[in-house]
Amino acid sequence: MRPLRHLGRRPIVPPPSSSSSFTIPITSSRQFSESAAANPSNKTQIYVSRSTDPLTNLSLEHRLLQTTHPDSTVLLLYTNRPCVVIGRNQNPWVEVNQARLGPQSAIQLVRRRSGGGAVFHDEGNVNFSVTCPPKAFHRDTHAEMVVRALKSLGEGAARVNERHDIVVDRGEEGTFKVSGSAYKLTRLRSLHHGTCLLRSPGLRSISGLLRAPGETFIKAQGVDSVRSPVANVGVEPAAFVDAVVDEFRRMYGGGGEVDGFGDEVLEVEKVREGYEEMRERAWVYGQTPRFVLSTEATEDDPRERPAVPFEKLAEGFLHDLLSDYVPVLTFSQSKLYIEAKRGIINNLKLNGTSLESPSIVGASIWEISDWATRLRDAGAEVDDVQEVGAWLDGVLATQP
Repeated sequence: MRPLRHLGRRPIVPPPSSSSSFTIPITSSRQFSESAAANPSNKTQIYVSRSTDPLTNLSLEHRLLQTTHPDSTVLLLYTNRPCVVIGRNQNPWVEVNQARLGPQSAIQLVRRRSGGGAVFHDEGNVNFSVTCPPKAFHRDTHAEMVVRALKSLGEGAARVNERHDIVVDRGEEGTFKVSGSAYKLTRLRSLHHGTCLLRSPGLRSISGLLRAPGETFIKAQGVDSVRSPVANVGVEPAAFVDAVVDEFRRMYGGGGEVDGFGDEVLEVEKVREGYEEMRERAWVYGQTPRFVLSTEATEDDPRERPAVPFEKLAEGFLHDLLSDYVPVLTFSQSKLYIEAKRGIINNLKLNGTSLESPSIVGASIWEISDWATRLRDAGAEVDDVQEVGAWLDGVLATQP
């Protein structure tokens, strides 16, 4: 592979060369060409990525959406290394337990460009993506394509449910989700992509990863994930890829070579630019719609809150006076309220008092690593500022 050019402040350094966990029968390995993808004669296109970098795969997918001819139908299949992928309009502090992400776990947080909910990817998932003309788009069309592929592999219980997810019925055990989808619709093109749990070794980790410590304190605009019990289908990824390609060819006339690409697609300028944008923390966190974090119920969010760790025994004149006559155990806590939009703090109140310091207002949440110090710098006048700060460090943590 030729050395990659630099873009912006930092060079793109692809991950160590890695292969997907399956061998794909690729009939062409030529360099990816935007002009070939846009050629009106290429009505049916099939691509399989050899990269396991989620940013590479999502950037290639987005570029195919942008460049392929409006009358063409395009299939892309890829597997990502372990990562959590949130939707375009989701809040990472509501969707993801970020203490379980980062270098130690080798699990990356990614925000995609399409809508939908949060999903977990690893080497036991295969992701499918179909780009087609808007007139041919329906949320179930290509989910049903994947169901037929699964049935051809012996998974006869697979079906598409009313939420357009693929589920399998396991008798007394219940019904389990094996594939969720997301969509991106433009004037000329429609994208449907999803992931299918085949032999995911991280299946038991999904629940813990997708439960955020701040979920019960945050009222967020945007899209919330709908949690469902999940299961592996139990088929081999390579067989699944073959079956999906076969079904795609049956639907669209049978043509189309299988083109395979790896990390060298980053040499395509627009793919590289998309990669660069998606790896920035300003994209991952700064695209978050408006949200409010409050330790107490509000008119807009009347949910009962759990106790916070900076709750403590009340002190003062009334407590001292009454304790001489009857046992008194009253509690007080600092009341915390934060408003933010696009990850930028617009308002922060402690005990009803706004902290208007520029060290707080206008600050990017993802750049704050020590909340106690930041609160003190802003003039916070509460005795338990260290405890409040430590709690915020956990609730509003971000992946390094």
